[in-house]
Amino acid sequence: MSELQKFIFEGLPVRGAIVRLDDGWQAMQAVRAQSGAYPDAVTALLGEMTAAALLMQANIKFNGAIILQIQGDGPLKLAVVEVQPDFSVRATATIKGEIADNATLTDMVNVNNEGRCAITLDPKDRMPGQQAYQGVVPLFDDEGKPINVFSKVLQHYMLQSEQLDTCLVLAANDQLAAGLLIQRLPMAGEGNLGAENANVANEDGIGKSEDYNRIATLAMSLKAEELLTLDTESVLHRLFWDESLARFVPPEGPIQPRFACSCSQDRVSSMLRNLGADEVADIIREQGNVEVGCEFCGAQYRFDPIDAAQLFTDGSAPASDAIQ
Repeated sequence: MSELQKFIFEGLPVRGAIVRLDDGWQAMQAVRAQSGAYPDAVTALLGEMTAAALLMQANIKFNGAIILQIQGDGPLKLAVVEVQPDFSVRATATIKGEIADNATLTDMVNVNNEGRCAITLDPKDRMPGQQAYQGVVPLFDDEGKPINVFSKVLQHYMLQSEQLDTCLVLAANDQLAAGLLIQRLPMAGEGNLGAENANVANEDGIGKSEDYNRIATLAMSLKAEELLTLDTESVLHRLFWDESLARFVPPEGPIQPRFACSCSQDRVSSMLRNLGADEVADIIREQGNVEVGCEFCGAQYRFDPIDAAQLFTDGSAPASDAIQ
């Protein structure tokens, strides 16, 4: 069963979370298989992104979707994961060209060091004029050297954006996406992703917590195959048997991440309104109707000429979505 657990190390300025997405991840693979399975390397990267996005959603105080996106100059043009506040998740990738099953992150998306990773927070109920928060980091380090491990890309991002020491261990195959996050607690304030002001105390504390450094070293000893084969209790015992952990369980019960797509007729209608009446009319003239397929779940939406005309005569105003 898929699960997500949060915990802290009692008496220490360190928190953590661990996620295992199996049935939900397999459901996503089954949907994708209908139009052709991804290469193994893309499946692994998308799974790592999915595990990371779930861990990040669990670790922030925010009522909205977190969207993790990679795009660059290789054959993997785009990889996107979206996690809602209820931990429903969907993911997709766009490929143009050949990708070997053993391709690295650099091979897939950062051939000429032009790859980027974007983290977007899209509020569930936006106020008028409110924009989504987005942070973007390159897929190379401070010395310009490509980062070839996705977990290190996010660790680099957390240091830059939140000034917090973060350790991530991620692994995925076609059956399971899993991850472990260890993070030094903010020294003051909430220290959440998307905070308006950087916390000077957090920045001053980078690399100085002996407790965090010890626990992060233990976490980094976890091998990918262990993360994929051991259950949650075994992983935590294997790493932290000599530490005191306090678990956090939400009032409604254990957190169970799952695959669920947020596409709908209304969202597709809004997207077409944003496209404009003239553009939609051109499509109708060329194809006889408008057909939109969801890249995340494969759902198909069809608008005949009457349906399309009603989009612009029912009084509905154009709407905007971070992801369609």
